[in-house]
Amino acid sequence: MRPVLRNKQGIKLMKPNEKDDRFRVLIADENLDYKPHIFDDPKVLGRQIIEANGSHPVDEHVAIAILPNGDFEDLRLDESYDLRGRGAEKVLVARTDRSFKFKIDDKDLEWPHACISGFVLRKLADLPKNYNLWQEIPGQHDLKISDTDVVNLAEKGVERFVSLIDQTTEGDVLPSIDQSFLSGHGYDFEVVQEGNQTGIVLKSLKLPAGKFECETADILVLLPGGYPDCPPDMFYASPKLVLKGTGQVPKACTVEHNFAGRVWQRWSRHNNAWRPGIDGLRTMVARIKTALAGART
Repeated sequence: MRPVLRNKQGIKLMKPNEKDDRFRVLIADENLDYKPHIFDDPKVLGRQIIEANGSHPVDEHVAIAILPNGDFEDLRLDESYDLRGRGAEKVLVARTDRSFKFKIDDKDLEWPHACISGFVLRKLADLPKNYNLWQEIPGQHDLKISDTDVVNLAEKGVERFVSLIDQTTEGDVLPSIDQSFLSGHGYDFEVVQEGNQTGIVLKSLKLPAGKFECETADILVLLPGGYPDCPPDMFYASPKLVLKGTGQVPKACTVEHNFAGRVWQRWSRHNNAWRPGIDGLRTMVARIKTALAGART
């Protein structure tokens, strides 16, 4: 029997035209730093994978197979595991001496490893299929998490996720970052379609105290083609707002606009500054509140 030739790392050297039947797997540490490893036998122990990753002491770590759909499966230290049979090509190695707490919507959850996939997050939160998962990142745009994405819960700021439905019952899609803002700040809103025009109605928005004859009003924002790269311009109120005590209509608010079977008061407050990729309904709502608070004749 001829000896098997190996390199300095112990990896079998292949001869020209020789079939390579070795099993390749990517092994990641808790920082999600993936490195390729090669095993001659696809049936490996969790211990062997942990050792191949150089993680010690072995019994303080766990090997977790990432299945093609994003699900996780623990590999026991001394139990044979056929990675080919499960379709796993990636394995995480993580410490088991701590747990990680986080929130999905209003649920307080906990996971025993630093790394978690979008698939597992969805399972823990029991999300419906038509909902997407987003990670809230302070000071930045929310990040959409797919089933196969892997999140490092040990990173600073990885504490909260929100679930959002991408498609409304009318069939119109509102950017999820806008949905996250509106839902996260308690706004009651509706997406309304008329012809090719999409409108966002902020329902019963609270008005500045003592400013108008009514305390709340519906506010309409019409989204232009190309939104969110292109900015909304004016906004509209229903019912018509008049200043308290004088009964007068605020300046540049005398024109009426018909939309979705309702008559709206047009507030001509033009938008001359817009940052594509940054601004959205968060910016527009702030402009609306500023305009309402500063209304005068």
